[in-house]
Amino acid sequence: MPHSRKRLVVLGLDGLPLSLARALAASGRLPNLERLLAQNATGIEAELPELSPVNWTSFLTAANPGRHGVFGFVGIDPASYALGPIDATSIRVPTLMDRMTAAGRCAKIVNLPCAAPVKPLTGAIVAGFPETDLDRAAYPPQFAANLRLAGYRIEADTSRGAADFDFLARELRRTLASRRAALEMLWAGGDFDCFMLVLTETDRLFHFFFPAVAHPEHALHGAVLDLLADWDRVIGLVLDRYDALDGPKRLIALADHGFVELVTEVDLNAWLAQKGLLFTRPGAQNEWDARIAPHQTAAFGLDPGRIYINIKERFARGVFHEHVAEKLARELREELLTLSYEGVPVMEAVHLAEEIYEGPQLRRAPNLVCVGRPGMSLTAKYDREAIFGRHGRAGCHSPHDALYCDTAAARPATTTEAGREVAAYFDLPEQNEPAWISTAT
Repeated sequence: MPHSRKRLVVLGLDGLPLSLARALAASGRLPNLERLLAQNATGIEAELPELSPVNWTSFLTAANPGRHGVFGFVGIDPASYALGPIDATSIRVPTLMDRMTAAGRCAKIVNLPCAAPVKPLTGAIVAGFPETDLDRAAYPPQFAANLRLAGYRIEADTSRGAADFDFLARELRRTLASRRAALEMLWAGGDFDCFMLVLTETDRLFHFFFPAVAHPEHALHGAVLDLLADWDRVIGLVLDRYDALDGPKRLIALADHGFVELVTEVDLNAWLAQKGLLFTRPGAQNEWDARIAPHQTAAFGLDPGRIYINIKERFARGVFHEHVAEKLARELREELLTLSYEGVPVMEAVHLAEEIYEGPQLRRAPNLVCVGRPGMSLTAKYDREAIFGRHGRAGCHSPHDALYCDTAAARPATTTEAGREVAAYFDLPEQNEPAWISTAT
C-alpha cells in the first residue's frame, strides 16, 4: 500500500574501504556492490581509535567520543585497575533510536554492533557483536523468540582464524543467512521510518584473509570472491527492497572504518614496559589479564592505540598529578613519533585527547591516542614482551577511506557527521544527556 511517510534505509558494511570496494566491483563478480557505488560513493574518516565500538556509537549518537564516552572495546576500573568489556550501558548520550522513539518514529535494526543490552524502542532491534545472548540483544521479546526459533547467529566463530578458510567461510555464510532472515522478518509490511542492517562479515574476513581479498593472484582469491558473492546478494536484497519503497526515501551506506594489509602488530604495553613506565605482576593468563602494579606504573595502554597516564586525580593509586601527567604525555608523544620498524616510522600521528575530542567525557579519554601508519596495527596486550610481531592476523583497521554512499549526495567527513545526517533527515530534536555517569575509563 502507498506510504506518505519518508523512509531512510541504512546499510552498514563493517570495515569496507572505498578503494577496495571499487576494485572488487571492477571484478564483475559483485554487481550489487557496483550498484551501490553508483550512489554518490565517497570516503569518510573514522573517529579515533578506529574501532567498531567507537565508530558505530559515534554514528548511532551523532556525537564524538568526547560526548558519548565510548573509547574502545574494554575499559579499566579506576579503583581496581581491572579490565572489563564496554557495552551500550557506557553510552552517555541519547542514541538516534532514543530520539526516534521520542519523536514517534519507528526504527527496525539488524545486527548493530555494540548496541546491547538493548532498550525498548518503537520498532525492533537485534544487536550485533560482542553480545552473545539474544535476550540482551533483541527487542521486543517475541522478536528474540522468533530469532531463536530461526537459529539466528549473532556472531561467527572466528576461533580458527587464518588457519582454516573453509571453516571461516562456512561460519560467515551462516551469519549472512541470519541477517537475511532477520531482514525478512522485520521488513514485512514496511511499517518503519528507518531500517538499518549492518553486515560485519567483511571485517571478519579482512582480519584473517585481507591479502586474499586484495590480490587477484592470491591462491584463495577466487574462493574469497565466491564468499563475497553471497554477501553481495544480501546487498542486492536491500537495494531491491529500497527501490520498491513508495514515497520520499533515502539510502545511506557506510563503513565504520577502513582496512589495510597488516605489516606488523606494535604492542604499546611492551614498549612502555621496556621504557620502565609499565610494571605488571607475573602470571598473566591472557592478553586482558592486566595485573598492573599501579604504584610503580607511570602509564599503560589499552587496545588499539590508547595510552593512559596513571594520574592521582583519576586512578586510585595514581602516581602523578595532572600537571605532571600533561608533561609526560607530551614527552611520550615525541618518543613514539620516533619509533620505527625495519627503518619505517610506526606512527602516522599521536594525539593528545583534547586535540581530537570535545565534550563532558573528555576527562575519561585516553591521554594519548596513537594512529599507526598503514599496516602498523597498534595493540596493548598484557601477555607480550616483544614490541613487534604477527599473531594470526593479516589485515588491520585504518581510520581512512571508509566507504560512504548516499542517494542524497551528502558528504559527511566522519562517522559522527554521518549520524548527524540521519538526525537532520528526520529533524530529530536534541535530548538531554543522562545525569548518571560511568566510573569505567
